[in-house]
Amino acid sequence: MHRGDESCLPPEVRPLQHDGKSGFVLSQRIALGFGNNVDLEIAWDAETINNLVADYAIVAADLAGERAITNERELLISILRFVQTGRGGERFVAHSGLIEHFASRFQRKISLGGSPPRAAIAMGKLGHTAALHLVSINDEIRQLLPAACPWVCSNRRDSHYPHLIVQYARGATIQANDIHIVAPAANRLIYHCNADNITMRLNADFADLLTNARALLVSGFNAMQSADLLIARLENLSEMLQKLPAEAVLFCEDGGYFDAKFRRILQTQLVSRLDVYSMNEDELAEQLGARIPLDDAQAILPALDWLQGRIPAKTLVLHTNRWALAHGGGAKRYDSALRAGVTVATTRYCHGDDWTLVDYQAMQARPPSPANAHFAEAIHASRDDTCCVPVATVAPTYPTTIGLGDAFVGGFMTALAD
Repeated sequence: MHRGDESCLPPEVRPLQHDGKSGFVLSQRIALGFGNNVDLEIAWDAETINNLVADYAIVAADLAGERAITNERELLISILRFVQTGRGGERFVAHSGLIEHFASRFQRKISLGGSPPRAAIAMGKLGHTAALHLVSINDEIRQLLPAACPWVCSNRRDSHYPHLIVQYARGATIQANDIHIVAPAANRLIYHCNADNITMRLNADFADLLTNARALLVSGFNAMQSADLLIARLENLSEMLQKLPAEAVLFCEDGGYFDAKFRRILQTQLVSRLDVYSMNEDELAEQLGARIPLDDAQAILPALDWLQGRIPAKTLVLHTNRWALAHGGGAKRYDSALRAGVTVATTRYCHGDDWTLVDYQAMQARPPSPANAHFAEAIHASRDDTCCVPVATVAPTYPTTIGLGDAFVGGFMTALAD
């Protein structure tokens, strides 16, 4: 398994779909880029966690302050800090071996990670395909990719940089030494050290899959660690965008950035084409530098106005576990996309990877919670440049918390394809 770059070999480009007559590649209505990976989803095991806390002599005082994750003890401390608050997040670790060693302590599932493939899987359940740009490839990825989706990969050799996925339920308890933590909410954590995503090489052949696209997802650049390399990659992307139809929607999904300043670089480089900029509540809090109550419309709207003054996108999209909204120019046009997005995400939250079209249709019929509906009404009463869709009331015994943002994107994109 390769962990480096050998420029003598061409990037992998397969299996592209052809029209069978002219030999030209068939473009898709939706294109999804740019990063991907293998996820190691561990099953939460309180006994194992508690034993590790005891073995590493971790105490409550150790949970104060963010720190670099260079060993298993620091990884465990990071997990405890998140569980204590009920928040989700994405963090970098020193090396992939740390991830594989920690994951080996738990029962685990191997899945396909990254917003593009996860969104494509969600779209496939609703009867749509999408073109994918990949930066990592190996036999596990080839096996897990949606068979109907054409894709290109920028990597020249197979590589393996797994991401660690930690999901915890509300009420998850950690008790060892002087630590007693009860998770106030369910959430997910992502840990990685992925050289393919850090370098984010782009395959120019992806441009051929954009010629008839109605929407393009731009994601994954949050993992990059060099400003100069990020600018170079965004220049490569700008060349690809010349083949994207002028009326197509460029949808950018935020993420856990290695360097928060890189957000601004991406936004500035894409300013001429940035239609929608999307984020979840954790990413909103990171940009604001504070958390605001998700049930208070009068707190949310000023925050969105402030963000809109900083982010050069026509429309901001914010998706949370209570509602999703579009804010700014053309917000109302995304009503059906917001509805599809929250329905797919909520269906996945309840049913996990195995959700079906029947599950989706049943979720469509569920009424929103009164509190979420009241919030949406307050938003609409206050502003005419904001469209808000409330989320249905659900309480699954074993919720799935990984891939909900990707599921939202998949639903949103499906509506744009229609």
